[in-house]
Amino acid sequence: MDGILTAAASGMRARMESLDLLANNIANQATAGYKADREAYTLYSAFDVIDPSVEGTPRQSPLIQDNWTDFSPGTLQATGDPSHLALDGPGYFRVRGPAGDLLTRAGGFRVNANATLTTADGYEVLSTDGQPITLQPNVPFTIGRDGTITQRGETVATLQIQEVNGNQALKKHHGTYFQLNDPNAAQPATKTGVLQGHLEGANVAGPESSVRLIEVLRQFESLQKAIQIGGEMGRRADEIARVGS
Repeated sequence: MDGILTAAASGMRARMESLDLLANNIANQATAGYKADREAYTLYSAFDVIDPSVEGTPRQSPLIQDNWTDFSPGTLQATGDPSHLALDGPGYFRVRGPAGDLLTRAGGFRVNANATLTTADGYEVLSTDGQPITLQPNVPFTIGRDGTITQRGETVATLQIQEVNGNQALKKHHGTYFQLNDPNAAQPATKTGVLQGHLEGANVAGPESSVRLIEVLRQFESLQKAIQIGGEMGRRADEIARVGS
């Protein structure tokens, strides 16, 4: 395949990956605590070698080197639901996932049939002692800024809020959940407060993402046309070569 077709095909692949990221961001723009994924482009060098004994001519093609997560905070929204919690500061709730503990900013919690505080996905929310939080059934509760949960004037538990030393220590697990690359990077929160009856919105800018989606689609269509034109040029060159021979 010649250089034009190779570069165009590489560009199409990169745009397809970008479309996947954008589509996922747009689909989650109403998901509380969601952190948007962004693409990071780079170039790789390849060589066209016609004669193996002759050094090839280098060319560069675009690809997405990696995607990264935008950890900027979303807008805080009042809901009035006592089981909805938002974090004012850089911390994360610690919850128990199917294969280990996870961190999340999504505070759309609920009290299940066993009176245990869980995430919307059913993961148990953990207290400072590392245990699930069980409330008194059908009894109102309040949660202070320090994460202390109170029922009937008595402290039931305290939410485990952790702050992470550097976002590079976090890896997106799925949805709004993160895993720690380095367990020692998480420490008890000192700069984060809990807001009861609030949720943190996704940090996805809907209009900006839509405009970007249109741009990438147009780029994809242009590259598609380039491949069609390149293929047609190749066919005509073959025809000319056959006639000349």
